Amino acid sequence: MQIGTILLRNNVLLAPMAGFTDYPMRRMVWSFGVGLTVSEMIGSHEDLWQTRKSVLRRQHGTDCGTNVVQIAGCDPATMADAARRQEDAGAEVIDINFGCPAKKVCNKAAGSALLGKPDLVARIIEAVANAVSVPVTAKIRTGLSPDRNNGVEIATRAERAGAQSLVVHGRTRACRFMGQAEHHTVAAIKECVRIPVIANGDITSRSEMLRVLEATGVKGVMIGRAAVGAPWLPGVIAGAPLPSRRRRIEAMLEHIELIHAFYAPEESFRIARKHMLAYFRNLGFDSLTQDFHKLSDAAAQRLFLRSVSLREGREEQREESIEQENAA
Repeated sequence: MQIGTILLRNNVLLAPMAGFTDYPMRRMVWSFGVGLTVSEMIGSHEDLWQTRKSVLRRQHGTDCGTNVVQIAGCDPATMADAARRQEDAGAEVIDINFGCPAKKVCNKAAGSALLGKPDLVARIIEAVANAVSVPVTAKIRTGLSPDRNNGVEIATRAERAGAQSLVVHGRTRACRFMGQAEHHTVAAIKECVRIPVIANGDITSRSEMLRVLEATGVKGVMIGRAAVGAPWLPGVIAGAPLPSRRRRIEAMLEHIELIHAFYAPEESFRIARKHMLAYFRNLGFDSLTQDFHKLSDAAAQRLFLRSVSLREGREEQREESIEQENAA
């Protein structure tokens, strides 16, 4: 799969998720074989450029693939300036957010609120595309609400304005993350444009990806919430074998170390907590959630996870011994 001049190693992408897809998570997901990762959404206003949050959100390394930076805003000139700054800082693809349904974003007339203003969407994309030399992409939804599914109009305007690919979340702004993704609308959008279309929403397995590709004709898929606490999942959906349970537990330990190295001590344990609790759900450690939630520093979190890992290792050895005895 290719986006502009950028050749991807496969057609499974990691969705940008504010508060989750920071550098540590993107690095983890990339290590398991995803085709592309995207930064957390970054505001376009110049006065936000040097805030701690923006500086952290644009951190990138070669160990998480192509540097794709997502920006959000509602003013074409401001968005163009933001795109230039991101390109100067190393961005290899600029992605524009027209899909976020969060109130704090929509209340600023950004994100999915812009789906009600197709002319403005087109002007923003055109301004950004004219401002940079790297590919420009956009993430949209199927429309504002079930009775105003204007995704086809948005997509055709985006393509004419210069977008080189589109990610379509199969829900409207009003639906947020409720109900099922309407991939039939994604299929209709794909039919009306020539640029690559990527489907997003409710794709949690390789079989589901293959079904969506067959039903819609899109070029690829984007995985979001399902990858939190399961950085191996996008790679598995792309065709890699499921890592062993031991390797998945090791990934949990690797991830918490990356988090504590990346953030200041006073914030790292809170950020680690939400990621580790997601690992617990995926690894069947639900009974440990309450105890882990009580921990209030990095050292205690590390010690807790190491004890979990050691206990799991002893259990594996015990099961192997039993199997060997039975075989004998």
